[in-house]
Amino acid sequence: MAEILSQSEIDSLLSALSSGELTPDKPASSGATLHSAVEAADDGIKRTIKVYDFKRQNKFSKDHIRTLSMIHEAFSRILSTTLSGQLRMLVQVEVVSVEQLTFDEYSRSLPSPTILNVFSMEPLVGTALFEVNIDLTSAIIDRMLGGPGRVTRIRRDLTDIERTLISSVTMRILAALSEAWQNVTNFSPKLETLEMNPRFIQIVPPSDPIVLITFEAKFGENTGPLSLCIPYIMLEPIMGKISAQAMFATARQSQSESHRVGLKDRVVATQVAVQVVLGESVVSVEDVLSLGVGDVLTLDAAVGDDLAVLVGERRKFRGRPGTVRNKLAVQISAIVDDNEGEEQ
Repeated sequence: MAEILSQSEIDSLLSALSSGELTPDKPASSGATLHSAVEAADDGIKRTIKVYDFKRQNKFSKDHIRTLSMIHEAFSRILSTTLSGQLRMLVQVEVVSVEQLTFDEYSRSLPSPTILNVFSMEPLVGTALFEVNIDLTSAIIDRMLGGPGRVTRIRRDLTDIERTLISSVTMRILAALSEAWQNVTNFSPKLETLEMNPRFIQIVPPSDPIVLITFEAKFGENTGPLSLCIPYIMLEPIMGKISAQAMFATARQSQSESHRVGLKDRVVATQVAVQVVLGESVVSVEDVLSLGVGDVLTLDAAVGDDLAVLVGERRKFRGRPGTVRNKLAVQISAIVDDNEGEEQ
């Protein structure tokens, strides 16, 4: 019976033929000759074998992963500021990792219970998932209800009040996410549902690839993980924009005339405090302690002198006091040059 060759022997034989160590004129007539050819091929050729998993195809290149990491580092900075203001204490959020997984691998890694926020990113099609550790959630709820931010072991369903509080935090998180992505694409995030059991969430088929961004949040004495899961099918229409070069090009294009006009309008509409200083005087603490009703302090300005007009903490104008429609007013008489300290 003819000898059946294994796949490795066939591969080695083909390699030997390609390298010239074995020619068709000298066929391997025996097992010994074949094995010697295989050994020669193994000794003379160094091959690098790369394992490829057909169940887990690489949809995100290194450039995609690098760009996604940059986007979500910006998101973590915005989120740190947002949560610090909402919780009235210092919050630090940092990116831990950015990687590609299948949705099944991700869902199996989730603890139960945990807070799973399913949201849409219109006009992108589909839904994504933002997960918050249950202990971190309990500390956030405690802080928002006036407590110090203490962790309580929640092993039950959230009450309506707790769901409302967490939903308000989630909406701020999604707004920060939209802001971080604006150099790539504009989308309007919308919270679709909130679940606590990973088995009840199926945003894509189990074998579909997703990008998983893992964060670590710290506030007070509490530290906990956050994770963002975005399916590949959701990002597929904008994959060409998810690169450092495309993102920076979009950022440069956004500096258009309309952008500058809009920025100028927002700056012009900003409100600032304006103060008018009637005068100043230096007195001792003893004089202050002895002041009573009817006492008079002499200021360093004469009645007819122009008064200093401060914008914020800077002296910008000089003016004369008066009244308009029974209200105190000041008439600008001179503009103070900040650079030279002179009046114009």
